[in-house]
Amino acid sequence: MSETQRAWRTVLERIESDLLGGVLGPGDRLPSERDLAADLGVGRSSVREALRVLEVMGLIRTSTGSGPQAGAIVVAAPTGGMSTLMRLQVAARGFPLADVVQTRLVLEDAVVGALAAADGPPLTEVHRILDAMDADGLSVGEFLALDAQLHFMLAESSGNTVIAATMAGLREAIESYVVAGAAGIADWDAMAGRLRDEHRRIVDAVERGAADTARALIHDHITGYYAAAGLVGP
Repeated sequence: MSETQRAWRTVLERIESDLLGGVLGPGDRLPSERDLAADLGVGRSSVREALRVLEVMGLIRTSTGSGPQAGAIVVAAPTGGMSTLMRLQVAARGFPLADVVQTRLVLEDAVVGALAAADGPPLTEVHRILDAMDADGLSVGEFLALDAQLHFMLAESSGNTVIAATMAGLREAIESYVVAGAAGIADWDAMAGRLRDEHRRIVDAVERGAADTARALIHDHITGYYAAAGLVGP
């Protein structure tokens, strides 16, 4: 490892330590580049490199200028960092598409099972998305964007932030494959109608508390689309 790499890793380790120790938390501002460089005995370029890494990971937001929003602020937005990591891994063939789909099955099974077992609030936002998907004239891209939002909203409604962030990352990582796969479906209108019906049946099972039914439906829904699009085997 080069001296430069060791230097910016030193900065990362310091910030990680402050986060774990409660010295820093969401909304807090990091020390200035100058102060971090002086305190850790590294160059300001190494500090800037560490901050860029943290921003890509979704842990901080940086902005220039002065005032309360300037500098580097802890935001802890795991979705952004998770999505970036997974997109790169899928693109580099580090995460095979079939493995990503299998992971989605595991997570979404847990999501609908938890929602069905819970006596939670109405899935108002989920129903809003369902209704939006019924609109006439939606392009394939618009429909699939709503589809992705629906699955994410179900995950978020489960209350498990790790599952929600992972779900968002997985979905964004294979978004291009999902859209490209749609082009291989001969009758898109029929497929869109099928997906709409499947979504409503899944949500209905969740709201009725029928966990086993919801799990079976979500499994068939996910595998059915990927198989029809030729992305993975049936």
